[in-house]
Amino acid sequence: MEKALHSGNYDLAIEDALRKLENNKNKERKQDFVVMLKNAFEKAVERDLNTIKHLRKDGNPEHYKAIYETYLKLNSRQEKIKPILPLQIHNKPLRLDFKDYSHVIAQSRNEVSAYLYDTGLALMDSNNKQDLKEAYHTFQYIDRINPKYKDVRHLMEEAHNLGSDYVIVTIENQTDQIIPKRLEDDLLNFDTYGLNQFWTVYHALPDNRIDYDYAMALQLKRINISPEKFNEKQSLRERQIVDGWKYQKDRKGNVVKDSLGNDIKIDNIINIRAQFNEYHQFKSTQILADVVYMDLKNNQTLDVFPIDSEFVFENFFATIKGDERALNAQDRELLRNRRLRFPSNADMVYDTGEDLKLQLKQIISSYKIRH
Repeated sequence: MEKALHSGNYDLAIEDALRKLENNKNKERKQDFVVMLKNAFEKAVERDLNTIKHLRKDGNPEHYKAIYETYLKLNSRQEKIKPILPLQIHNKPLRLDFKDYSHVIAQSRNEVSAYLYDTGLALMDSNNKQDLKEAYHTFQYIDRINPKYKDVRHLMEEAHNLGSDYVIVTIENQTDQIIPKRLEDDLLNFDTYGLNQFWTVYHALPDNRIDYDYAMALQLKRINISPEKFNEKQSLRERQIVDGWKYQKDRKGNVVKDSLGNDIKIDNIINIRAQFNEYHQFKSTQILADVVYMDLKNNQTLDVFPIDSEFVFENFFATIKGDERALNAQDRELLRNRRLRFPSNADMVYDTGEDLKLQLKQIISSYKIRH
């Protein structure tokens, strides 16, 4: 705490002292913290007021923001200390020179708002998107400290529209196959992508009112569709089971009796078997594509991202001839399945598009356009 005070980090020293004074603040052993609080507060106020004095003397309107925020800091510091009061120092009430900064805060808020408003308007005259982004943040700051100041919210919207990068998106089918229309519609439906890029706007449908900055093309290079595969495997299942009971007989065929003269019954063990037929259906689709970003102003390729997307249709099922009791648990599970219709090539390509869309979203979400 003393280190913070001596190094000029007065607000840290104040925070440390307040933390120490949360409990038993009037105990004798806490006096050092009260003294520390008083010294740190007075030094911090003196430094801040001197800073404001020098900035005012300089007369540069660029300092208005620093002046305003320094007044806020002066007021905030007082508000942090008020809850811990009253405090005793050497058996006397601690007196801190609190001031009412509300008037100077309001005055400096208006000064910085007016200056930044003019600054933002000047930036709006630029054709440079970085300047327009800066204009947006300038108006945003005004709106935060001075809500409903003039027409800053309208200017924020205008700066955002002018400063945004507009990207026109197309799908180029460079394969020799027809792409399902619903897949193309899904890939271009950016409302479902959940994108959150404040300064980049993607359009699948061109807007004639917009001069697009960039283009993003999803170039479908190749579509591989495997033939339908249907494999069969036959195997014999055998096991012994208990099927009721029978009388135990001796070698001569007579029923054996126990010591009490009763006929002895034993489990009737039989061998059962079944022909188990396992079937495997398989079909796969692969789409190879490139995502290409172009700078339309310079007609240059910015980046190319390859995509390899795959979808697999696979089904296992089984049939049986014989006694189902010969099967194990896994066999019975397969027996519940049924043969399925192989999806059409169009359906397979469409289903592959789900993974394609996911990869496309990852590329768009992480890509930062280079200016």
